[in-house]
Amino acid sequence: MRAYSILDFVPVKERAVAFTFDDGPNPVHTLELLDIFAEVGGKATFFMIGEQIDESPETALKVFAKGHELANHSQTHPHLSELSPEAVRAELAETDRRIRALTAKPVRSFRPPYLEDNEEVLALAAEFGYRSIGAVNRGTRDWEMPGVDHILEQTREHVGPGSILLFHDGFNDRSQTIEAVRTLLRELAEDGYRFVTVSELLELAE
Repeated sequence: MRAYSILDFVPVKERAVAFTFDDGPNPVHTLELLDIFAEVGGKATFFMIGEQIDESPETALKVFAKGHELANHSQTHPHLSELSPEAVRAELAETDRRIRALTAKPVRSFRPPYLEDNEEVLALAAEFGYRSIGAVNRGTRDWEMPGVDHILEQTREHVGPGSILLFHDGFNDRSQTIEAVRTLLRELAEDGYRFVTVSELLELAE
C-alpha cells in the first residue's frame, strides 16, 4: 500500500464540486473562465506552471484577486517521475515561490504534470505540505480538442458530490473547454451544486 496517494474526489455530504484548470495562466482563456465563474458565483482552482506565471503574472494576480485558488503544477511541466529528487524539489520550489510572491499565502495543492506520479514525487510534494490532486474525469482529454460533446459526456458520467474536475486553460486553443465548462456550470448550478476551490472542498470532507 502506498504511503501517499493522489486525490480524485473528496467524500462530502453536500453538493459541492471543485473545477480545476491546468497549464495556465493564459491571458485569454483564464480571463474567460473568470468571467464565467463570476456569473455563477463560483470559485475554481488553477494549477499553474511557473514559466506561465512569468509570462503573464498580471493574469495570475487577477485569478487570486477574484477569490480563486492558485496551486502548483511545476515550473516547466516535465515528466517528474524521470527526474532526480533534487530536480523535482526545484520544480516545485520555483513555482511555490512565484505563487507565494503573488498571494502572500501558502500553496496548498499540487498536481503532477501529465498526472504522472510515483511514491517519490508524492512524498516530495508532501514535504511542501501539499495535497496531490487528480480528477474523476480524466477521460475528457480536453487538451486534444476532442469536441465539446466529448468533454461534456466524459465529465457528466463521473460528476457527483465531492468530485474534482480537470480541464486546461493554458496553451493553444481552449475554446472547446471554455464552452464545455460554461455548459457544465449552468447544468450543475441548476442541479443545486456549489463550485468551490480544492481547499474548500477538503474542508467539507466528512
